[in-house]
Amino acid sequence: MPVNSPRVGFVSLGCPKALVDSERILTQLRIRGYEISPSYDDADLVVVNTCGFIDSAIDESLEAIGEALDANGKVVVTGCLGANPARILEKHPKVLAVTGPHATEQVLEAVNKYLPRPHDPYTDLVPAQGIRLTPRHYAYLKISEGCNNKCSFCIIPALRGKLASRPIDQVLAEAERLVAAGVKELLVISQDTSAYGVDLRYAPATFGGRQYDTRFIDLARGLGEFGVWVRMHYVYPYPHVDEVLPLMAEGRVLPYLDIPFQHGSPSVLKRMKRPAHAENTLDRIHAWRRAVPELTLRSTFIVGFPGETDAEFEELLQWLDAAQLDRVGCFKYSPVEGATSNAIAGAVAPEVMEERHARFMEKAAAISEQRMAAKVGRELTVLVDHVDGAKAVARSAGDAPEIDGVVNVKKAKALRAGEFARVRITGAGTYDLMAEPV
Repeated sequence: MPVNSPRVGFVSLGCPKALVDSERILTQLRIRGYEISPSYDDADLVVVNTCGFIDSAIDESLEAIGEALDANGKVVVTGCLGANPARILEKHPKVLAVTGPHATEQVLEAVNKYLPRPHDPYTDLVPAQGIRLTPRHYAYLKISEGCNNKCSFCIIPALRGKLASRPIDQVLAEAERLVAAGVKELLVISQDTSAYGVDLRYAPATFGGRQYDTRFIDLARGLGEFGVWVRMHYVYPYPHVDEVLPLMAEGRVLPYLDIPFQHGSPSVLKRMKRPAHAENTLDRIHAWRRAVPELTLRSTFIVGFPGETDAEFEELLQWLDAAQLDRVGCFKYSPVEGATSNAIAGAVAPEVMEERHARFMEKAAAISEQRMAAKVGRELTVLVDHVDGAKAVARSAGDAPEIDGVVNVKKAKALRAGEFARVRITGAGTYDLMAEPV
C-alpha cells in the first residue's frame, strides 16, 4: 500500500447481516486502494454502519456517530438507521453523507467524493474472500437481503426492502472461496433463510458441474459438499424445512436450527402476524428430534407484547416446557417507530413485563442446565476459538459464536485456534460445558 493511501476508519454495529455489509464495504475500499485505519486519529474519514431496529440500538448508533464526529470530524453513515436520514441529520447535521442498508456502492461513492483516492499505477492485492471482521476460521454467509414477512413488531422490510435472494451459484462460489481461505464454519444468515429463492422462483443454476435450484434445501445440499460446519440461522418452521433433517443425520449440515419462534401463544402470534404461526410447531419439533436426536434448537422470544394476558404468558411457559429448547434468548417488548404493533391496545406495564421476563429466563435457564448436564461424560467434536496457555475456549455443534454457550477446555496446550478437536465433557453449568481433550 503506498504511503500516501487515504485511510478510512470503520465502526460496525448491529447484527451479523450488518457485519457482512461491513465486510463487503471494507473489501471494496481495499480493492480501490484505501487503507483501513484502526483508530479515529489515523483515519482521514470514518464510516459508521448503524443499527436501527429498536430504541436502544438507535441510541447506540447515534452515540457512535457523535463519537466519530468528535474524534475525526469527517463521517459517512450507512446501515439500517440510514433508512431514516432525517433522524440522523437532526442529531448530527455535520455528517457528510447518509445511505441506507446494503448500499455498498453509495458508500463507496460518498467516500470517494469526500476522500478521493490518488492514482496508483500498481494493482492492489486483496484476498479472494475479501476482508472479514470475524476470525479466520468462521464466516457469515449472507444468502439474501430484505424480507417479505409483515410481522407487526418489525420494520425490517421497510429498512432493508423485500426479499432479494442471491442466485445459488453466487452463494456457493463465495462459500468455496471462504473454505479455500481456511474457513471451517459457514454461518448461513438472512432475514428469512427458509424463504430463500422464493422471489427468484427457485431459479436453476449450475455450480461445480452440478445443477441446483435457488432454494433452501439445495443450498443446504451444496454447502454440505464443502466438508466444513454449516450452521443455519433465522429459519422459520415451514414444512419444507423438514427436508434438511436427513442432511443433518448424515453429518453434512450441523444439527442446529436457529428459529425465531417469538411466542408460544397462538393468539399472541396472530397479533404478531408471524409467518407459520398456524403450524403446529411442537409436533414439528418432536418429529425433528426423533429424526435427529442430537439436534440443537435455539430461539428468541418477546414478553410483554401488547395485549399479552396472564393466561397467554402462561401458555408461553407451557410451550417452552414442552419444546425443551436448548438455547433461548428473551426480549421485553419495545415499541419501534413505524411498527404496526404500536397501534395494538393493551400495553403491558413495565413492572409486569420485568416480572414475566424474569420468570421466563428462570425457566429457560433450568431447561438449559438440565440439557447441558446430560452431555457430561460424552465425547464431542469442537471447534477451538482461542487458546490461552493450558486453557482453550471452543464451541460444539450446538454453539454458534457470540450468542450461545462455549466449551471450556483444560489441558489444552496441544490444541490450536481455528482447528477441530475431540474432547470429553467433564462438567456442565447453566449454559457452558467443561471438557478435556480425548
